[in-house]
Amino acid sequence: MSIPATQLRPGMIIKHNNDLHSVFSVEHRTPGNLRAFIQAKLRNLRTGAMFEHRFRSPDPIEKVNVDEENMEFLYSDGDDYYFMNTENYEQTHLTRGTLGDAVDYLTPNLQIKVEFFDGKAVGIELPQTVVLTVMEVEPGLKSATASSVTKPAKTETGLIVQVPPFINEGEKIKVDTAEGTYLSRAQ
Repeated sequence: MSIPATQLRPGMIIKHNNDLHSVFSVEHRTPGNLRAFIQAKLRNLRTGAMFEHRFRSPDPIEKVNVDEENMEFLYSDGDDYYFMNTENYEQTHLTRGTLGDAVDYLTPNLQIKVEFFDGKAVGIELPQTVVLTVMEVEPGLKSATASSVTKPAKTETGLIVQVPPFINEGEKIKVDTAEGTYLSRAQ
């Protein structure tokens, strides 16, 4: 199944140069007056080698069909992340090296899809958005209205997101998992 490069997400499994690769991180870049491109960090599933590759936005990317199982994220223990199958309660664990930047979006009880290839867990598919709690941020401004001014906020998972000035510590925010950007306050 081919998808455009703009639909790449961390945790996806793709076929690149006749090898299976896990997408570790994705960055959409638009340099000045040049064409936009996607800078992706890939990990070869066979050799474990990591490398970066630049895709043009319209480039077709072959997404590998893997078996997906609905799972719930339970907890992390060091670099190990534990998931439970919501149907048969079997547990699976993946390492930080396998998950890549996807670990920045994992909160306890988050419902995700774990991808299996040849019976082995090889990655996860994150939801489009996740709700994260702001743990550290500069104090908010009462008079601040929506503008292009932002400030960095550290979330419960350690992810740093640029947020509007009216966001305070303890608030829940909705974050886009593809870009790692602030979308809105969460209810």
